[in-house]
Amino acid sequence: MSYDRGFLGTLVHDISTYLFALPFGVFGVFHFLKVRQMAGMVPGYIPGPGAFWVYLTGAAMVVACICFIANVFPFWAGVMLGVMLLLFAVMVHLPSVMNPTGNVPRSLAQVHLLKDIALAGAAFGMAARTDF
Repeated sequence: MSYDRGFLGTLVHDISTYLFALPFGVFGVFHFLKVRQMAGMVPGYIPGPGAFWVYLTGAAMVVACICFIANVFPFWAGVMLGVMLLLFAVMVHLPSVMNPTGNVPRSLAQVHLLKDIALAGAAFGMAARTDF
């Protein structure tokens, strides 16, 4: 569905794209710069080495950022980023909320859970506003 947004609508659209996409690019780069620290945060019940998941999710965030900004496959970038964030919420943060450990207090786990759910909703919203 394509329509004329006008100047202000186009400006808001473009600014919101950058405000949403750029932090994911930065987070993705941080994944590559802090592999050892982040690998230790991958729960033990997730198979494979933690570093693999850190690299994979970092690359996914950088690719999503590029896709949104370059307007190349933004629908799929939004869908896949949203799915990844929901998986983070369910597989990483929800278990910490249900059974807090000394490393992550329940209140912090709740914040991370709600943050990732909200960001997933925003990613799906980014997908929904694009022409498929």
